[in-house]
Amino acid sequence: MIKRSPTAPQADPAAEETQAFLDSLPEIKPGESFQFACHPKVACFNACCRDLNMPLAPYDVLRLRQELDMNSEEFIGYHTTVGQYPNGYPVLHLKMDASPDRACSFLTPAGCSVYPGRSAACRTYPLGRATREDDNGTLVEQYFLVQEPHCLGFNEKSQWTTDTWLQDQELVEYNRMNDRYMHLMAMQQRTGYPLAQKHATLCILAFYQLDRFAGFLESMRVLDRLVLSDEEKQAIMEDETARLEFAFDWIELVLYGSNARLTIKE
Repeated sequence: MIKRSPTAPQADPAAEETQAFLDSLPEIKPGESFQFACHPKVACFNACCRDLNMPLAPYDVLRLRQELDMNSEEFIGYHTTVGQYPNGYPVLHLKMDASPDRACSFLTPAGCSVYPGRSAACRTYPLGRATREDDNGTLVEQYFLVQEPHCLGFNEKSQWTTDTWLQDQELVEYNRMNDRYMHLMAMQQRTGYPLAQKHATLCILAFYQLDRFAGFLESMRVLDRLVLSDEEKQAIMEDETARLEFAFDWIELVLYGSNARLTIKE
């Protein structure tokens, strides 16, 4: 079983387990190439979409919801289980189906039924990505090659570097958004305390229930208390991706006292 996990602060035991797994794999340096392809003519097609322990980052949930045209309550109820990282931040895990091999519920004989909205972990495979923040808060990332015994995709002829794979799989935006969540978790880790439960509940609303978060922003007049242009306010209220970007900034401001992009009105 591959544990396809997003990044998290390294003091988190789950992150340490993921890091230990990645450290056992060959690292792919910038510019180095690897050979891989996955398509229906590869004999192991769909084999890697079973028995997964797959956390979903907020942007993963947003893209999957949009692909399925589901509201957050429906998606979370039907397709996820809700938990918390040891640092207190919420995490959603994708439910597998009830079959003996625990297949992904989106898997069909023809492949992934939500392929345009698939998660970052699915897009990254067969690479593994590890990130951390250094002492200056700068993001440091590494890539590793996940060569499972059953995978025949490495016998295909297509050549990739990490950069070309990220571009092909449209991962640049996924990684940018997911790293923003990792940044908040790293900030909490540095406090030495887990996130308070009331704050974890607020994070579920702000990050995973963006449709309901819009109502919260309106009823609490949150945007009126901040220095924002009318255009910024309109984008936040009308576009869920812009709302998620705002949510990352707002939670940082609320929980940690400051944010480079948000200012409270005097």
